[in-house]
Formats: sequence, structure tokens, C-alpha cells
Amino acid sequence: MTALPKILTVVQARMGSSRLPGKVLLPLAGAPLLVRMVARVRRARLAGTVGVATTTDAADDAVAACCAAHGLPCFRGDALDLLDRHYRAARHYGADVVLKIPSDCPLIDPAVIDEVVGFYLEHEGRFDFVSNLHPATFPDGNDVEVMPLAALETAWREAHRPLEREHTTPFFWENPDRFRLANVAWATGRDYSMSHRWTIDYPEDYAFIGAVYDALYPTNPTFGLADILQLLAARPDIADLNAHLAGVNWYRNHLDELKTVDASQTRKM
Repeated sequence: MTALPKILTVVQARMGSSRLPGKVLLPLAGAPLLVRMVARVRRARLAGTVGVATTTDAADDAVAACCAAHGLPCFRGDALDLLDRHYRAARHYGADVVLKIPSDCPLIDPAVIDEVVGFYLEHEGRFDFVSNLHPATFPDGNDVEVMPLAALETAWREAHRPLEREHTTPFFWENPDRFRLANVAWATGRDYSMSHRWTIDYPEDYAFIGAVYDALYPTNPTFGLADILQLLAARPDIADLNAHLAGVNWYRNHLDELKTVDASQTRKM
């Protein structure tokens, strides 16, 4: 039986946020949001080693301290060059495959992680980059991107545009002629990527995520995507908390720079 490659899941986290400072350490069901999220990621069978990648800025000493207190592996690197941070974390932990998940996804479903990583492993050697974001179909906040170390090293060496360094993976999906790309779509055939916002970047998002945890976590700490959808159908008041932000993402500030993303995939405030 062929041994599985050594997988490293990198959860990128920092204290700096112009819209919601310190969001990764905000309390969520009695623990820091980052701790709750890492616990969800760790429930994925194929997540491998799950580590937090924060920055060397003094402000992120708090993130490193949180990781130490909760026994979470933590790597510290460049504040703005996330491509460099991911690559160096991969080398530090001796990874063969890197799984990228941002820390603003505290409702991510471990089953979605396993679906995307499972697809990569089933087709190992055939793809340089597999995600569920190009095009996105799952509710926003279930972001999974997978790449072998060799491909990540190529991007690390050759990507030069600021957005390619800051956002880690655009060098892959912006160059489909150079890389073998694959996308995993939601099996339901639905597209909730612009209508269901389960990520955190604004106070309203924190209110939404807190309400979901308050409703589900006490009786079902392993709740998943289907449980959240069922809750929102029964409690539209929760869905309304951040509904006006649905579709708002980082693409909106880079439409003039991106070749493979258009205005239908983002929305301005």
C-alpha cells in the first residue's frame, strides 16, 4: 500500500485587521475563535498536521501565546508575504503537500476539507493545485486549497506581483497554462458562494458566527454544513445578521489585476 504524503494544513492567522481587530482571538463558545476553528479542521481525516502560521510582528505574540497555551503548532513568518510564510512553514514541518485554510473560516466543515484533499490524493501526481474556489460553490467560509510542495516552491520562486505574495495562491489559478488545476464543486449542484457568508471580517460576521455556535455547539459540537443550513432555515434572524455582506471578498479590490476573476464573483460594500 502506498504511504500517504506528509500533509500540512496551514491556518494563517494574525491580530491585525482594519475592520475587526484581534478577530482570531475573540471568544467563541468559551474559547478563542482560532482554537475553535483549529479543532474543526483537526476533525478532518486528511488534514495531517494542523499548524497556525502567524507573523513575526510583536502584535502577533498574542497569537503565538494562544497556540502555546492550547498546544497548537505555530510558525512565525513575514507579515505581508503569505506565500513566503506558507512555503517556509512547509519546509519547517517537512511537508510533501500543503493545505491552505485562512483563519477567518471558523464554520468550515471538516467533511469539505476531506472531500477536496481526497480528490487531490485520488489523482496524486496529476494536479499542481486543487481547490473548491475556482469557481466557488460552497457557502463562503469553506475555503480549501491544496498543492504539492514542489508547486508551492515554484510559486514562491517566481511570483512577484504583490497580490500573488499577499494572497499565496493566485500565481497558480492565474496561470492555467502553466499549472494543472482542478476544482471541486459542491455535489448538490447549488452555488451558495455569493449568498451564504460564513466567514469573519466584520462585527456583523462575528455576531452571525457567535449566534450559530450558541445555537448548535452546546448540544452538537461537531455540527457541520447541513446542520448550519437547517438552523438558518429555521432561524432567518440569524441569517439576516450579516446577509448584507454576502459576496464581499478581497477580489473586489483587484478586479483590474486579476485575469480569471470577474465582477460576478465579488461585490463591493
